[in-house]
Amino acid sequence: MDLRHLKYFIAVAEELNIGRAALRLHISQPPLTRQIQQLEEELDVQLLIRTPRGVELTQAGEMFLEEARNIRSLVEQAIERTKRAGQGKLGRLDIGIFGTGILNTIPKLLQLFRDDHPDVRVVLHTMTKNEQIEALRQKRITVGFNRIMSPLPDITCELIMREPLFLAVHNSHPLSKNVSVSVKELSKHPLVLFPTGPRPNFVDRVLEICGHMGFIPEISQIVGDAVTGVALVAGGFGISVVPESVITFKPPGIVYLPFDDWLTGKVDLSCIYRKDDESPILKAFLIAVNKFREQHKG
Repeated sequence: MDLRHLKYFIAVAEELNIGRAALRLHISQPPLTRQIQQLEEELDVQLLIRTPRGVELTQAGEMFLEEARNIRSLVEQAIERTKRAGQGKLGRLDIGIFGTGILNTIPKLLQLFRDDHPDVRVVLHTMTKNEQIEALRQKRITVGFNRIMSPLPDITCELIMREPLFLAVHNSHPLSKNVSVSVKELSKHPLVLFPTGPRPNFVDRVLEICGHMGFIPEISQIVGDAVTGVALVAGGFGISVVPESVITFKPPGIVYLPFDDWLTGKVDLSCIYRKDDESPILKAFLIAVNKFREQHKG
């Protein structure tokens, strides 16, 4: 059935007059009459009764008018949803997450994206760096979040922000009374670092910073994630270097101190995605990334 038949029938049924319906549709009466006749022949049922004043709906015509309006509504919805999907405003966004960014930066970025794209379903998957890369290549996720990425020929790594580093200590530790701390203090105390797993990672960044200051730190523990690392510090197992995102996690007894050495620098947080991915949802998400980056300059 041609969708035009539905459009023409609805116009005639609502106007109850072929002439007025033709004017509304911007066509002449004869072709409109033929279209209605073709529709009745196709359905093998009479929809309209001709009267001196125009037309009246048969019982079948009244039922078909209701169904035709429903079909028109569904078609309009389908067109609108398709357009929104093509603009990245509808669909599903699968994201791989891992590490400290989920404690602060990533939720803020995702909220910014969802504010502009409330109809996109965001699904989060906890994955290590290597798992994210494999999932991207298999198209199981669209975006991943990670730090300290090595260049890959098929994966784009887009910087979101560079976070300053802090020292996590227990409030009973002598350093807890300081306003800030020097990197050289790391040479005097055992460190709890994170994460375990494939290198390079955040552990390598801390070792690089210490190397610039001329020493190799004593490492008491290397654990899987920041929450475990800070929990060990709270339990008296040492001190830990953490990105700024972690300072929103404040278990009892923990104090975070900024570093006063310029050499500490910052640690990057990036999103990664396939270079050949041209999906509208990814493009929409990258617009949100750029917007977030502009809002958090400095």
